[in-house]
Amino acid sequence: MENSNYIFNHMKTLFTDSFLFIIAAIIFFAGKRISYYGDIIAELTGFGKAWIGLILMASITSLPELMVGISSVAIVESADLAVGDILGSCAFNLGILSVLDAFTPKNKPLFSQASQSHVLAASFGLILLTMTGLALYLPVDFILTPGIGITSILFMVVYLLSIRIIFQYNSRQPKKDEIAHPHEQLTLSQAAWRYAGFALIIIGAALFLPHFAEGIAVHTGLGKSFVGTLFLAISTSLPEIAVSIAALRIGAVDMAVGNLLGSNIFNILILFIDDLFYTKGHLLKDASESNLISVFAAILMSAVVIIGLTYRSIGKKHLLAWDTMVILLIYIANIILLYKLS
Repeated sequence: MENSNYIFNHMKTLFTDSFLFIIAAIIFFAGKRISYYGDIIAELTGFGKAWIGLILMASITSLPELMVGISSVAIVESADLAVGDILGSCAFNLGILSVLDAFTPKNKPLFSQASQSHVLAASFGLILLTMTGLALYLPVDFILTPGIGITSILFMVVYLLSIRIIFQYNSRQPKKDEIAHPHEQLTLSQAAWRYAGFALIIIGAALFLPHFAEGIAVHTGLGKSFVGTLFLAISTSLPEIAVSIAALRIGAVDMAVGNLLGSNIFNILILFIDDLFYTKGHLLKDASESNLISVFAAILMSAVVIIGLTYRSIGKKHLLAWDTMVILLIYIANIILLYKLS
């Protein structure tokens, strides 16, 4: 009987892992296609690839985090999975910058090619992360309605303010020539519909992720904060990986960097949306304080990004420049600390 239970549990675990891999593959493929059609939209509208990466790309590639967060709080009723996924995704998105830097030439580090306008996005991301850390740490929140506190409202206000300021800043900058790349001859409407279609695929696939993540947490004995930060965050950040690598391959560095930094800003807005759907209490008060580790890590990584974009290294001795190397080391330390606490 024990052998039968062991075999059943083993087969169930294999099925869960396999299905999670299939969902992740679907999200990765759809994210890659979004990058392709996003590039077309950028060229047809003339908005510029940095702006498209920061707003359009970032909001779409963050859809898995949005859907995972809503299903985590509304179906699974787990504040830790939702918060851990968001904060883990923020840290992981910044870690992707190190991966991108590994694919750049030694005489052209990633941050030396990116526009300094990204400092604004990184700074607003840092502000929102600090607000999140305070909300997790403080014992109480100022309650405005039965289901939401003032902190969540401030997330929305700061997000809208950041988008407005970044847009105004970019509109004042002289337009720079961007390389056009060969692609299908599509109208703006056709590109937008195909873009939306792959976005829907991402949403549908992401809905399944919290159920499998909770199963991993139960079967492995790891805490939901750790599972949310590692497994869920990596899975839901697959569109960011696909979009950013695809953008880098076509030389759209600003679209790649803007997508990652913009995703972090949008991710904190998702905490406001998750809080609306969380009916058991107040999201950030019910989440584990161990999530503060991810907050601190993401804050440190954001600060290094700002330094890197400002200092602009002229070369790198090894695979990574010093700034992206520091970012990678902070991310690794974050995962190790979370594992120890779990």
